[in-house]
Amino acid sequence: MAYQTYPNQAPAEPAARTVRLRPGFGLRGPRRERHVLSPEDLGALAFPVGDDGVVIGVDPQQQPAVLGLFRPTSYELVLVGGLWTAQVIALRAAATGARIAVETGRPQAWSSMAQAAGGGQPCVTVHQVGRLGAQGASVASPVLVVRDLGARPPRSRLSASPWQTTLTLLPYLGPNATRVLNAADLVGIQRVSPQEAELLARLLSLGDQEVAALPTLGDNITLWATRMRRQFVMTNPGEAEGQVLGGPRRMD
Repeated sequence: MAYQTYPNQAPAEPAARTVRLRPGFGLRGPRRERHVLSPEDLGALAFPVGDDGVVIGVDPQQQPAVLGLFRPTSYELVLVGGLWTAQVIALRAAATGARIAVETGRPQAWSSMAQAAGGGQPCVTVHQVGRLGAQGASVASPVLVVRDLGARPPRSRLSASPWQTTLTLLPYLGPNATRVLNAADLVGIQRVSPQEAELLARLLSLGDQEVAALPTLGDNITLWATRMRRQFVMTNPGEAEGQVLGGPRRMD
């Protein structure tokens, strides 16, 4: 607030004072010193928050294993494993508010899960092979596309999209597995044969111990791997998941 005066003239009475406004900002607020934080004090602002995403199980140290499914770019996952694990991931993604679109040649295997998910809301939709259209994924409505099309999945007709993640389920390594795996950003591997383990070792640069472990994994154990990192994860169903999906199993 400012007062306008003239030479040799006393300040105007309060009733005659002129208020000078800042256009678009209203009256000036109180003037205070700025808050300054030294570089040494920045560490005090850190919060003990882990990665965001979907909890898919626990690691060997019994710490939560979190899978960051949705990103501002398209994301490709491949699971060489069982239907049960893929459905657990889909259910948990739906619980975070994501939409799930399943392209499958066995819709009966997904129907009960789709009905149970979302508390009656249509958050899981099941589509015939080749009938899955654009999903309109966005940051406010991310989408997980599950492709359950056997060991020889055809190329997807969907265009890559931000906030849209594709999970391709391979029950075992088929003739075009190399193409599918090479296009993946992340690969989950459940129990496989020794021959399949050797092929996966070459494609993903797995170590000898990991290759030896793959043919002996339990039904609820998955090795999640990129070409740089690997992590074994144990997935156990919650009570509601067990009622819908039953217990862990590698094959259906």
